[in-house]
Amino acid sequence: MSLEGKSAIVTGGTRGIGRAIAELLAQRGANVMIAARSNEQAHTAADEIASATGQRVIPIVVDVSSFESAKLMVDAAIKEFGRVDILINNAGVTRDTLIMRMEEADWDFVMDINLKGTFNCSKAVVRQMVKQRFGRIINISSVAGLMGNAGQTNYSASKAGIIGFSKALAREVASRQITVNVIAPGFVPTALTNDLSDELKNESLKFIPLARWGTPAEVAFAAAFLASDEAGYITGQVLSVDGGMSMM
Repeated sequence: MSLEGKSAIVTGGTRGIGRAIAELLAQRGANVMIAARSNEQAHTAADEIASATGQRVIPIVVDVSSFESAKLMVDAAIKEFGRVDILINNAGVTRDTLIMRMEEADWDFVMDINLKGTFNCSKAVVRQMVKQRFGRIINISSVAGLMGNAGQTNYSASKAGIIGFSKALAREVASRQITVNVIAPGFVPTALTNDLSDELKNESLKFIPLARWGTPAEVAFAAAFLASDEAGYITGQVLSVDGGMSMM
């Protein structure tokens, strides 16, 4: 599943799942723009991936909650690469607490990054993909968006919203040979799960049929497949990478 000659943008691409996806896309031949809130982290990740893969890997600072910032990111990618074939909407945050304690700011912050950010970046790139009559948009949701999770009403709502958004967008752009799909990871060690207690981590294994957490690389393999030509007839789908946790 070569991505030779393709160009990709990965938001939240400096660590965890985003970093794994950016690195794998580059390994498979794609030029990659790594978007992050931290200039230092973006440059470090880009330099390390470029050195390891020999591909062009460009860092950029973006605030995905701002459409203007997202548009500047896409414009920069087009200037650097000539086109954008793949968009990975991975940037995400949490502000976990029970709803009785949740502040409005906690709700707004999570929705602005996770859901509005996915809208902003997708809107910014769609015109270019329509023009070139090709595109792969892959949005990172979560098992929490499928099943809900106590103490995460904001996060679960944002990730469920990504699924509905992706299915609607998939219908809008399919005639232009643009696919839109969702990956819903389960428990994966990332910055968002580092704060979980060992007790909670061990307790989570009871709900995972494969009895282990996943890895960022396993999510990246799913993203690389959906980004490939081999996945050209797949759109509007949710691929759960969760060890069977959400199976019905």
